[in-house]
Amino acid sequence: MSAIDFPAHIRTFIVENTSADVVQLALQKNPFPEFSWTEILEQISGRKKAQDKLPTWFACEPVVYPSKISVEQTSSESTAQYKASLISGNSLIDLTGGFGVDAYCFAQKFEQVIHCEYQSELSEIVGYNFQQLKALNVECLCGDGLEILQKKDRKFDWIYLDPARRSDRKGKVFMLEDCTPNVVALLPEYFKFSNHILIKTAPILDIQAGLKALQFVKNIHIVALNNEVKEILWQMEQGFKEEVSIISVNIMPKEIQEFSFKLTDEVFSRFDLPKKYLYEPNAAIMKSGGFAQIGQRYGLSKLHLHSHLYTAEKLMDFPGRCFEILQQIPYQKNEMKQYLHEKQANVTVRNFSETVEEIRKKWKIKSGGDLYCFFTTDMNNRKIVLLCAKI
Repeated sequence: MSAIDFPAHIRTFIVENTSADVVQLALQKNPFPEFSWTEILEQISGRKKAQDKLPTWFACEPVVYPSKISVEQTSSESTAQYKASLISGNSLIDLTGGFGVDAYCFAQKFEQVIHCEYQSELSEIVGYNFQQLKALNVECLCGDGLEILQKKDRKFDWIYLDPARRSDRKGKVFMLEDCTPNVVALLPEYFKFSNHILIKTAPILDIQAGLKALQFVKNIHIVALNNEVKEILWQMEQGFKEEVSIISVNIMPKEIQEFSFKLTDEVFSRFDLPKKYLYEPNAAIMKSGGFAQIGQRYGLSKLHLHSHLYTAEKLMDFPGRCFEILQQIPYQKNEMKQYLHEKQANVTVRNFSETVEEIRKKWKIKSGGDLYCFFTTDMNNRKIVLLCAKI
């Protein structure tokens, strides 16, 4: 029996045990011997993961969850909503549908969405869930995305793909050519059916490698959630040959930090010694490589070419973390013993010869507290430590 067919009392049990320890539950005797205890526990586990990651799914109690890996690999609702904010139109086909989070959010912006998924059980679950979520403009089709696209033989406003980053031959992969489907090889075929393609790739993918592999890239969106880069989005338009825009986005509970620039911008960094304030760009900007651009835009000076830390005399609203520099000390034994030995502090290293773990062990620095210490190198190639208070 599929979880879709669970009766009401089983669904109630799943909801009531959302906060329960699944490992402990697994050791108990199955209170419903006529049903699979493993499948019941899988639903509790899936619902638990959805609580923060997929609040709309969590709020809809009849929703059914697939295998653990499908829930883990899916977009969070926050990043899916961001994707949907980028594009709109009449029709979109999602060739690698998965659990359907992206397709659901696209359905809020498009008249018609087609969700393709080759795993029949997952396709059935997604179709059922869309009914519960009232996403009635989504058509779920089971099969290979390209074959479905070719069979439909029509133009779509957008094609969306999130290639699987696993290979039977290489295991976990991130290079586009190794993913399934191989979008690099199939792009000419995809462009027969749409002038616009959006591809989601692994956050580890190198920007220049992606540009080399793909055609007609118009915009590259680097999407971070709470300062952790989750995905890179490649927006392509057939025939596009102008400058590529890089948009870095950090989605946070109370704000979205955004910073954009043209890939061909000719800008240069300015360098200086530490001033009153220290600025650390968010993870999306760090991934974008726009180190000179962020400094120029905000009128900041870099501490060193490779440090990617910035300084200024004035405080400003900045897409990243801001600190007041309380004290600067040289990285020397006497100063370290005086200010940080056996103290409590948050430690960050930038362009430094030792790791956080090595520094903590060497000077017996405890984790936490209100003091933030940046171990870095200044413009004169001197190792320094900046003792800071977070703003």
